Amino acid sequence: MESLNRMAIELVDEALDYAEELNIGGYDLDNEATVLDFGLEFEGGIEAGLLLTEIQTAGMATPSHHLGEIGDAPIPYVQLATDQPALSLLCSQKAGWELTTEDFEGLGSGPARALVAEEEEFRRVGYTDAFDLTALAVETEQDPTAAAAAQVAELAEVEPSSVFLLAYPTASLVGSITNAARAAELATFRLSELGYDPLDIVSATGRAPVAPVAGDEQTAIARTNDAIAYGGTAHLTVREDADVFDDVPSTAAEDHGRPFGEVFDDLEWNFAEVPSDLFAPAKVTVDVVGGPTYVHGETDEDLLVDSFDL
Repeated sequence: MESLNRMAIELVDEALDYAEELNIGGYDLDNEATVLDFGLEFEGGIEAGLLLTEIQTAGMATPSHHLGEIGDAPIPYVQLATDQPALSLLCSQKAGWELTTEDFEGLGSGPARALVAEEEEFRRVGYTDAFDLTALAVETEQDPTAAAAAQVAELAEVEPSSVFLLAYPTASLVGSITNAARAAELATFRLSELGYDPLDIVSATGRAPVAPVAGDEQTAIARTNDAIAYGGTAHLTVREDADVFDDVPSTAAEDHGRPFGEVFDDLEWNFAEVPSDLFAPAKVTVDVVGGPTYVHGETDEDLLVDSFDL
């Protein structure tokens, strides 16, 4: 299998080549690590968000967008499809790296995780990457620092000059796009967490609305999670039947029906306390090859109308 980081770096080069057209910017830190600004000082946009999604999935998933409706409002939707869900979604796209130093805090996703390969997903899939360049997408309100890049370099066992940090806030168009692209990932992750072998998931497709860009990070985090849990749908093609498919959608969660802003407020925004089964698309079809097809869950358009302030 080709290196996830090698494939992602080819797309990073594309982002650098077309930075002006994508409304993004790039610069070097003191330790020669490279930052690509996808929404902090630069505006970014839909195309930047779709390209960043490709980088997050190491080029092994295809994102697209179209115009749909919520209530009476036209709203963009993002769809993502992959025939390598274990690698592209669990070993790359998943936001599993809490990048924290004395001067920086952000949530990392992308192929740099596969160079470290300490999360449970890598043991389930049996994959570890090796490459001398790496990319980590970082959801953050802050400009990445040299210390943050140095931490990535140390854990990924590469030189700081080989690190590319792709930074964006949740409250940005890129943030709304990339989070909407996580419906398939979250369905795949949830099924894996329920004990299903991720290597038996043949393909995954997900779709979710793009949350309106909020004026602050907390509102943006709540909206983008609502977009998946109440408006997200997914289709999984799998090899083996199982009795856990009805627990994949967010509707199986005890707290389902409450907007994320309310859930976060009750938990004083301690993300670790949020029940993990809420982080899933609202409705999921599981198609067993040569067997039955299951449909579980339902979307909640009224909640989204309120959450998106439509």
